[in-house]
Amino acid sequence: MFVLGSIGLLFYYDSRLDRIDALPAYAGRPSDTPGTNWLIVGTDSRSDLSDAQRTNLSTGDADGSRTDTIMLVHNPPGTGKATVVSIPRDLYVEIPGHGSLKVNASYNIGGPALLVQTVENLTGIHIDHYAEIGFGGFDTLVDAVGGVDMCIDQPLNDPKAGLKLAKGCHHLNGRQALGLVRTRAFPRADLERVINQRKFLAALVSRATSPAVLFNPFRLFGFIGGAIDSLTVDERDHIWNLASLMFALRDPVTTTTPTGESVYTDDGLALPVTETTEEFFGRLRAGQPIPDELLVDAG
Repeated sequence: MFVLGSIGLLFYYDSRLDRIDALPAYAGRPSDTPGTNWLIVGTDSRSDLSDAQRTNLSTGDADGSRTDTIMLVHNPPGTGKATVVSIPRDLYVEIPGHGSLKVNASYNIGGPALLVQTVENLTGIHIDHYAEIGFGGFDTLVDAVGGVDMCIDQPLNDPKAGLKLAKGCHHLNGRQALGLVRTRAFPRADLERVINQRKFLAALVSRATSPAVLFNPFRLFGFIGGAIDSLTVDERDHIWNLASLMFALRDPVTTTTPTGESVYTDDGLALPVTETTEEFFGRLRAGQPIPDELLVDAG
């Protein structure tokens, strides 16, 4: 009975996932590449937030939806560590059918499908799975596991993100965690923010896979329910794919896409793709180890 109940619960939660066709076929799409590749996207969508939630979370009232976070997660075949690659939203790339623009414009123009195609065009890597989370539900997801522990190496004060933290280690609730992954109040702006986004992802996975959550039904089912309510995945993805991703992220290699220095473009100040960028993704695409000199802000 326990086994049957567990299987039934698994399929119940799987049936509740919000799904879209994020990975449609198109001419020239890269063929399968070694390992399993996820595209994880965080958007600034406020469409499912009430006025009170927008005020409490300091999200503002902007309409539409843009990508605040773009991460490629490459889980290699065999026993190697997963690699989490932040793709800066200001990376200047070719967006199929729209010319050269910053990569986050692809989502605003054509949603998840065009973003996936743009990333595949940039990297040559076949994306197998897609997961997206917006502002709505983010704080609930963090609070469901009882908050996350993170350390920061400088004080942060960003009224726009509703964030004020002293230098040092903190136990963050959902509102604070959302502010931390949103803030660009750094000298390096988005390049510093993506580091904190990866730190947060590691902290959330660490907490969610800890005994304090796994062996506490109230925490565990709260987290599972929060994740399902917060996430949008490709129509071919399932809850067991998400579980596999979570355990792959317990001890990954993390890095930011190597780029050139900022240059002025037709789309404003942006980060150019260089030979180093191409070498980096070429190695990842071939399943080869990434040398230290190609890892940027690694952890």
